[in-house]
Formats: sequence, structure tokens, C-alpha cells
Amino acid sequence: MAETTLGEVMAELAGLADPKAREVNERHGDDHGVNLGKLRALAKRLKTQQELACRLWETDDTAAKLLAILICRPKAFERDELDGMLRTARTPKVHDWLVNYVVKKNPHAEELRLAWSADPDPVVASAGWALTAERVTKQPRGLDLAGLLDVIEAEMKDAPDRLQWAMNDCLAQIGIEHAEHRARAIDIGERLAVLKDYPTSPGCTSPFAPIWINEMVGRRHDK
Repeated sequence: MAETTLGEVMAELAGLADPKAREVNERHGDDHGVNLGKLRALAKRLKTQQELACRLWETDDTAAKLLAILICRPKAFERDELDGMLRTARTPKVHDWLVNYVVKKNPHAEELRLAWSADPDPVVASAGWALTAERVTKQPRGLDLAGLLDVIEAEMKDAPDRLQWAMNDCLAQIGIEHAEHRARAIDIGERLAVLKDYPTSPGCTSPFAPIWINEMVGRRHDK
């Protein structure tokens, strides 16, 4: 039955593929053409199915992996399973969804945060920094925020794109959430100028840390 179900789901994903959507996605490094709204609708219909999720992941098809993330049980994965999944995520969207929708809800998240942050692979390390930014916001107790700023100050400027983005996110969250470190976070952002010229759509907040920090803090004061 599982094999039949897998075949049916893969056929449905193939039917949802749109060449134009694939062309847009490929510009961002994602090799699939399934509209994400339709993908979420399919996931809602399938509901949670851990075994099917694992089989979908094993296909190594990007749309199938995204669907797997949406129908899996995040707490069901062991530490080494998640480590292997991250290293085979391949595309940015799969990587981001895996970290945000699965790893953050898993009991091994903190162990993986520490391991990934120190990994020599910058893409893997970026997942560690994404988890660190989450802790900065939600569970900062026990974190060495000044030490994190030291590392960001020393390494963010020359970090590869994915890692740089995650470190910048962490820098901004420290500045937004922790007033005692805000001036230093803004100063680091100003001096390193990472993402200063990043194109930002009207109505959206710039990812440049000083602007991002001041914007978010200002909104809170306005409430």
C-alpha cells in the first residue's frame, strides 16, 4: 500500500509541476516547479504520514522533499537522521524548511545547533546559526551573546552567502531582543556593511542589520 501511495503522490506532484514556476525557482537554486500553495494543499489533504514522508524524502526529488517536511512528525526523527537529511537537502528551500519546520521542533535541536555551528561546511554551519538566532529570540538563557557578537564581527564579512545570511540574522536578533547589546550589534552591522545594498521591495524591511534592528525596535515602541 505504501508503495502505491508513494507512486500516486509522485504522479500528483508531477502533474502540479509548472515549467514557468520551475524557471523562477531555479533562479533561487530550487529545482522544482510546484506552486507552494498547491503543495501545501496536497499536504493538508494527506495529513501527517511519517512513513510516507520518509519515502518521499528518499526519492531525492525537491518537491517530494518539501512535501515530506510538511507531512512528517518532527519529533519522530533521531539526531543522526536529521543530520543526514540536512546534508542531503541540496536546495535552499528544502534546507530552510527542514530547519524551520522540523529541526526546531525536534528534541535534538540544541545538540544539532552546537554541532552544526562548528561544522566546516558553510551550508551546514548556516543551519547552526539559524538555530542560534532562534534561541537568541526565544531561549537566550545560557547563550554567550557577547561571544556570538565576537564571532560575527570576525567572520561574517567574508563568510559564504548562506552562512553570511544566517549570521546576519543572528546579529539582527541580538540587537532587536537584547538592549544591552544593541549598540554593539548596530556598530558591527555598520562597519561590516553586510547586505547594506540588498534590494528590498517596498513595504519590506531591509536585511541590513542596523536598519532591521532600528525598524523592529521602533515598531515595538510605537505600540
